[in-house]
Amino acid sequence: MQISLKWVNEIINIQNINLDYLIEKLTLAGFEVEEIIEVEEDNKKTITLDISSTANRSDSLSINGISREMSTILDKPYKFSKYLEQNSNWEKKFSKYLVSSLEQIETLAFLAVSVENLTNTNPPIWLTNKLKTCGIVPQNNLLDYKTFILLETGYPMEFYDLHKIQSKVNSIEFDLTLTTNRHNQEFIANNNIEYNLRDSTLLVQANNEVLSIAGLIPEINVTSTKHTTALLIEAAVFNAGFIRKQSRHLGLRTDRSARYEKSIKNTELFNALYRLLRLLKVSNPNLICKLKTFSDIVEEKPKMIKLSYNLINEILGPIKGGDKTSLNYINPILISKYLNRLKFPTEFKKSDLIWNVKIPYFRNEDITRPIDLIEEIGRLHGFNQFLTRLPKIERIGFQDASYRTRKKLSSYFLNLGFNELIHYSLVGNQDLNQLPVKLINPLLIDASNLRTTLLYSLIKTIKENINQGNSYFDGFEYGHTYFYEKTLGFYEKEMISGIFGGNKIKNNWSESGNSLNWFRAKGKIDGIFKQLKIFTSWKLSLDSEYSILLHPYRSAELYVSDEKRLGIFGQINPILAAKLNISSELYLFEFDFDLIKNQLQTNKITIYKEYCVYPKIIKDLSFIIHRNISFSEIRKILFKNGTKFLNDIKFLDEYRSESLPPNHISLCLQLIFQSQEKTLENKLIENIVKNLKLVLTNHFKAEIRS
Repeated sequence: MQISLKWVNEIINIQNINLDYLIEKLTLAGFEVEEIIEVEEDNKKTITLDISSTANRSDSLSINGISREMSTILDKPYKFSKYLEQNSNWEKKFSKYLVSSLEQIETLAFLAVSVENLTNTNPPIWLTNKLKTCGIVPQNNLLDYKTFILLETGYPMEFYDLHKIQSKVNSIEFDLTLTTNRHNQEFIANNNIEYNLRDSTLLVQANNEVLSIAGLIPEINVTSTKHTTALLIEAAVFNAGFIRKQSRHLGLRTDRSARYEKSIKNTELFNALYRLLRLLKVSNPNLICKLKTFSDIVEEKPKMIKLSYNLINEILGPIKGGDKTSLNYINPILISKYLNRLKFPTEFKKSDLIWNVKIPYFRNEDITRPIDLIEEIGRLHGFNQFLTRLPKIERIGFQDASYRTRKKLSSYFLNLGFNELIHYSLVGNQDLNQLPVKLINPLLIDASNLRTTLLYSLIKTIKENINQGNSYFDGFEYGHTYFYEKTLGFYEKEMISGIFGGNKIKNNWSESGNSLNWFRAKGKIDGIFKQLKIFTSWKLSLDSEYSILLHPYRSAELYVSDEKRLGIFGQINPILAAKLNISSELYLFEFDFDLIKNQLQTNKITIYKEYCVYPKIIKDLSFIIHRNISFSEIRKILFKNGTKFLNDIKFLDEYRSESLPPNHISLCLQLIFQSQEKTLENKLIENIVKNLKLVLTNHFKAEIRS
């Protein structure tokens, strides 16, 4: 907002205040000065400041409002000025015209005044000069009056052509009402755009004829023009939330609605209207003004906030100026002075050092808690006048279970060359069978739902990197997913997910690179749970939630020992990979982070055993077997018949070829034998292996390869 310092000087005396000092005080008080502008007025240069205020300070969005703030910040009294003439008795005059039929839906105040005998609509030169100093090009018509009042008081007024309204309703007299849309009537606004009105759209009507969409825009046929000689002036304050909702539904935002959206108060509405009428009467001495409609003023009772001196000192800390041996704090008398400057009525209990502060209506939006009052005291005293000190840490925080689990998992993935990724929890429409949790009021279509899985974002990131000419990379992410069930309602789960593969790997410099296969990918996942001492079981995946993401035959669900579902692992669905034009050799996983954390907490203390001094004997065993027989079944049978000397079984290789029988594969296993008591003889191990071959042949009808 562009503010003319000459205009402000008519209200408070700032003529002798240094400009840099003024800007510094405004900045420390929370009003950022974006630019200093020199404007020429009557062949004289005047200074204008482009000031931006915080969103919760609607009371400062006018010349009067910012002047009140400067008066408080600089401790300057108001000048006696005809421009600030108070007319508190206007409300009493209006009370006899109270219209009970006017609906109070979403309005804090609503007034309408008819103005006739407008013979001169050109604004005076001094008024247009003030508009110029605030960066506004004058229109030299009634619009300049409306703009001036908005700048000076912060209240947006609406002008209608009174004669057009009377012609539309076929009557000189008419009743104004605020009502929701009850008929499917056509509405063309004064911007020549037709809008589809909803049943909830609030309208201003005269004898059931629509004049405007309340708080937004008037109808084209009743809008005032430069030829207007009689006005109907609407002065109203609407509920901010309602105006935002109505504006969003219609896809329409105007200068007037933008001001209402900032939650302006109705405390000075009467004075703003009276100021406008007096300005019009200066150029139109025979002006006839009649009150058409006046509603009750909706005003909340002042809030009371209890503020203690100890809390102020605890938040703001000591002030500058004390010596090194003692610390000085802000004086209670000075605090009372600041509260009086803010126009906050207070009751101070000196014995308890407690203030009972009454918050006026025009500040009840941003002053709701004791901390808000402390901020006001701090900005008036100057935050730069307090000592800056680092807090004393009595004890260092401890690492909780969640942190320790993250540390272990992150260490493992980082050592494997993974990168930690972070994505937003808000996503677009994901093609999952389970419907996501939808937001009621999303800002963007691509952020209209809460995610049910992290995998979509990981795949999207891989695709974007490939599109940018980068290579594939391995990544993992911690994040929350969100769900809804009728019995549980809304709930969330923390997950750890990841994606890896896609690049060709060389095991030997002389060989060509090979893509990561299922077994090596599975080995990486097995490795992490082995390091964490979490025993898992793998089962064929039947989860329809991931059917679009994962390969139907190369995906598995992981369970911990008590049959709790840990998560899912699998190769990317080749149809999805082809659609996104990315490698089909990517592997995905998503595990329940809380379940991993709980398993680590329940793990028993590791008991170390003495290192075996006797050597191992390693034998390889190759055989052809039906592909439907799982590795876990084979492993179970071999351990059962391998005697106490069979310590471990490792999977070495899988071979598929057309030369093999149909639906058969060739497996190669490594059998590790060792004794804690003696050195094993090769002859003994050969006999055990021979027995194992017979077991495989008889039990699984396997064919032993030489």
